[in-house]
Amino acid sequence: MPDTARQDSGVTGGVGLTALMVAAARAVETHRPDALARDAYAEHFVRAARPSARWPVRPDQVPDGDADPLWGRLGRYFGLRTRVLDDFLLRQTYGGVRQVVLLGAGLDTRALRLDWPPGCTVFEIDQEEVLAFKRAVLDGLARERRTTRATRVTIAADLRLDWVGALTGAGFDPAAPAAWLAEGLLLYLPGAAERRLVATVDALGAAGSALAYEAKLGIESAAVRDSPVYAAAKERIGVDLLALFDGEPRPDSAADLAGRGWSTTVHTPFHFTRRHGRGPLPERRDALAANRWVFAHRPRG
Repeated sequence: MPDTARQDSGVTGGVGLTALMVAAARAVETHRPDALARDAYAEHFVRAARPSARWPVRPDQVPDGDADPLWGRLGRYFGLRTRVLDDFLLRQTYGGVRQVVLLGAGLDTRALRLDWPPGCTVFEIDQEEVLAFKRAVLDGLARERRTTRATRVTIAADLRLDWVGALTGAGFDPAAPAAWLAEGLLLYLPGAAERRLVATVDALGAAGSALAYEAKLGIESAAVRDSPVYAAAKERIGVDLLALFDGEPRPDSAADLAGRGWSTTVHTPFHFTRRHGRGPLPERRDALAANRWVFAHRPRG
């Protein structure tokens, strides 16, 4: 494993810690007997960064199990989200799409762990510090652990700024359809940045393209802001999610995409809990109640 101290710079604050939090949740999910998704790389990211080195990465390290608000309920949310978005990307690629773009890729390892059809390229866009940490951890693993059927291309860029040239310069073809994913990204962007990102995906999204993203409706009520999930994340691992969420009114990006000719469907996470038989269900003061998973498709021809 590479030197831990050398890896901390890109993952010690704000959104970097949320990437580690999701990685820890994926690691715990991976070791469940009824796992919805498996990510053998996730625990290596968690152990490699000083802030998260002692976080749980297995179910038996979570004393209260699913009753734990952080690694239980929220962790299962991340496991469910991972599975649903895995399925979305694989449906697109097995349907003929050969370009996948991960916007704000973080510690996502889909390029390595999913069974892609031949000829796929996965573009991972994130800030250089995050990509450097990820690269250092993966380089420290045995090469046979990092085999993939897809071509993996990493692109250092800030999604709040202009990133189109970096993507096309890395080989992305705007004339060909692509599967786009913004997992756990838009919640942290200012409204104007979200609108620019959606407009950019629309401009680059050829016929047959698809986009999935996570959104949050409105600003949390006072009761929801007191949710045990938020309190546990802040007190136990130093992640103040409420401070990271943008406080402006959220744009209706699903309606924007529909106005641009995309077909859209919007679901609550609980829809997929019922479909898969595992995951969070609604509860009082629910930090997940305002979350929506949006799926958009640009028709062919």
